[in-house]
Formats: sequence, C-alpha cells, structure tokens
Amino acid sequence: MNPDSNALLVEFFAGCPDLLFIASAEGTLLHASDALREALGPAVDQGEKLAELAHPDDRAAVAEAWSKLLASNEPVSFRVRLRDGSGAHRPLSCNARRSSGGGAVSVIFGTLRAAPEVTEEELKTLRSKARMLDGIAEHLDGTVLWGLDRNGTCVYHEGKGLAKVGLKPGHLVGTNWFDIFAEQAREAGIDLNAWFDGNPHRIRNEFYGIHWDISVIPLHEAHGEPGASVLCFGVDITEAKLTEKELRTQLQQIEAQQRVIRDLSTPIIEVWDGVLTLPMVGTVDSGRTADVMESLLSKIVEKQASYAILDLTGVEVVDTKVASHLIELVTAIRLLGADGIVAGIKPNVAQTMVALGLDLSQLNTQRNLRAALNHAIRAMTRAQPLAGSPAPAPRPAL
Repeated sequence: MNPDSNALLVEFFAGCPDLLFIASAEGTLLHASDALREALGPAVDQGEKLAELAHPDDRAAVAEAWSKLLASNEPVSFRVRLRDGSGAHRPLSCNARRSSGGGAVSVIFGTLRAAPEVTEEELKTLRSKARMLDGIAEHLDGTVLWGLDRNGTCVYHEGKGLAKVGLKPGHLVGTNWFDIFAEQAREAGIDLNAWFDGNPHRIRNEFYGIHWDISVIPLHEAHGEPGASVLCFGVDITEAKLTEKELRTQLQQIEAQQRVIRDLSTPIIEVWDGVLTLPMVGTVDSGRTADVMESLLSKIVEKQASYAILDLTGVEVVDTKVASHLIELVTAIRLLGADGIVAGIKPNVAQTMVALGLDLSQLNTQRNLRAALNHAIRAMTRAQPLAGSPAPAPRPAL
C-alpha cells in the first residue's frame, strides 16, 4: 500500500462513525476505526486477535466463521460478544469478507454493529415457548405455574389451579416470595433459598388446605449460563392423597381381617388343664404352618401346657415342605418340655410323610382326636397321685 493510500485509509478510519476493522488471515487486528477503538478500548491497538476479544462461549463460533471466510469469497455474518475497555462483553453482529485479490488470503475486511440481546429468530422462538407455557397454565386443571427472579420476586403467576385457593391469574406478580411465604415455608420445613442453587427440587406439601406436588426447575440465561431464576410447576394432588389414604385404610382392614381369619382357621383350644389342641382344616401351606408354629409355641409357654395335639382330621393334602414343617413343629414342642401328639392323619398325608424319609420313630401319633385326648389324660393321671393316696414307700438302699 503506497503512502498516499495509507494516509487516505487512516483519514477514512478516523472519520468513519462505523465500527470497522481490517484483520490478517490469522485474525489479528491490523487497523481499526476510531469508533471501534472508542467502543472496545485500547485492546484493538495491541495486535490482539478478534477471537481473543470474544467471549469464551463465542470463540468456537468465531473460529467457524473465520474458516468460512478463508474458504470462500462470499461475505459471512455472525454474532459475537467482544470485550470492551471495561471488561464487559458487548453483543455485536459482524459482517466480514476476505480481500478480493487472487491467490492466498491477505486480509479480512469487517464491520461491527450493536446487536440486540435477542435476535428476531430467537424472539419468535421465545414467543412460541411463551404461548406453550400459557397453554399449559390455561388448560391443565389443578395446576399453578409461577416464575421467580434472582431476588425471589414473582414474574409469572398463572394456572387454573389458582381458583381453588381464591386467587386470580397474575395475582402475586411483583410480590416477593421470601416475604409472603417465609413463615409457611419454615413451618413446612422448606428452604426457599435452596430453590436458587441451580438444581431441580421436588416438594410435596399442603398449602391453603390443598396438597401440592411442586417441581422447582432452574432456568438458564440466553447464552447457557446457569441463572438463579426458577420456574415452579405445582399440581393439585389432593384427590390422589385422599385415594391413597382410603387405600391405606382398606389395606389395614384387609390385614386385620386376615389376622382374624388366620386365628379362626387355627384356633388353639385348651381342652384340659395342661392339654392344648389345634384342629387344622382345609389346605395347609407353608405360610399357614409358620403361623401355627409361632402361635402354638407361644401358647404352650403361656399355659405351661404338657401336651399339644395337632388334629389333622380335616386336612386332605399337604406337600412335602409342609410335612417337614410339621415334624419340626413336634420337635420344637418337645424342646419346650411338652409332648406333641399328631392325630387324625389321612392315608395320603401319611404316604407323603413317609416318602420324605424323615425319622418318624419319635413321633407320637393317634388315630383321632378322641384317642389323642385319652392318651394325654391317662398320661397326666398316671403322673399325678390321687389325693389321699399314700406316698410310695422308699426303696431300701442296696
């Protein structure tokens, strides 16, 4: 460039009100208009690269745009935030193109203009999202949506569920959540400050006599930085809570009925002083056998019984596992110092017990309940001398 041309360029850049620059193929700023120097500060005179002035999140976009410039003669437009003299990043739109000379790229010409924080395309997207949010608030029964800024001030308050608590859409917009709900939150054990830690939260609690399922969703700034503002989505779950409570009550009733049925199906009867009988009827499974063992052993200890009769007259079928449990039950009775008697065994039940290969030699069995009672009463009578009878004479010493 000859001296006259260079002087003209300097004069043009000094008087041009636009933000103009000339950069090398590597992106180093070679010339800048006075308006650009005023906008961005002295950094543009220090030979910095355009990408180094860009916000860290925008540097990839600058590199991509620069690659397009070097590969084509067509102009390229892109948005970028550049650091100014105060250290803040200003949103700018950049239009640039490579020099028209053939061969290798020598320089890049560019102009910068102040860019709105939100482009027209982004604005359309935001409007579409706002309509969707309003649609949810207007048509979903029992829902309330509200948004809080960094200070806890309500900036959005909509939803059909507001009518249930006597409020209108937008009723609390402009109010501060920390001021109006601090006491309620404290009583409910809710930390409102935690809502702004950048993490989602899920809360279930009762407000205004209604049970709410509240989702607290952290929002992000336009360029992706996590922000302290939140969107809250509350759903009225009062009906579900009532249904849950009814189901719990029904389950408790069913459990109580089952306990009564178990007690009725395995009644333990004290037919004689020290003699218990347990008539079993129907199908005997593992669960029922376990209940029988626990109940009968407890009763033996409580009554200090000497005999416990298991009456299987009404039992048609037992499986191999239940038969084994019955043998274990008789053994447990013996360990408590009582005698276990099994009465009324059916032929097929007897075959099952024999097929197990269990040791039945110590098992006291009787034909039926009557025979078992006679056996127990006779044994107890022999063990206790009649009143008034002389005590047996002592045996002579050997």
